Amino acid sequence: MIIGSRLKEARKKCGLTQEELGKLVGVGKSAICSYEKETRNPTLDTVIEFIYCLGVSSDYLLGADNIIKTDVIENPKYRTMTKEEVKFIEILRKDKVIYEMLFDDPRRGSELIKKKLG
Repeated sequence: MIIGSRLKEARKKCGLTQEELGKLVGVGKSAICSYEKETRNPTLDTVIEFIYCLGVSSDYLLGADNIIKTDVIENPKYRTMTKEEVKFIEILRKDKVIYEMLFDDPRRGSELIKKKLG
C-alpha cells in the first residue's frame, strides 16, 4: 500500500525513531518497522495519522506523486510514477543509445535487461 522507503525518509526528516512515530500514530515500533520493510500494510486510519504527523501527502506515501497523461485509448488515461521512477528515466536519457534502444522497443529492452541480470 505505502512505499516503505518514503515512510522511513519522512520519519527521519522529522527526527523520529520508529518507536516515537509508533506512539504518535497509535501502533507499536514493530508495526512501523513492518511498514517500512513493506511486509505489512497500515490501515487507512494509520496512513492518515502519518500524513498529519509527518507533514507528507498520501500521494507521496503511496508513490502516486507524479501523474502522467498517456496516449492510451483504454482506461485509465492517467498513470502515476514515483519520483524514483522519474529519476531512473532521467538517468537513462543521459545515455542516448540505451535510452533509444529501451524506448524504441520496450518489450525487447525489458527482455534484454532480464537476460543480462540473469
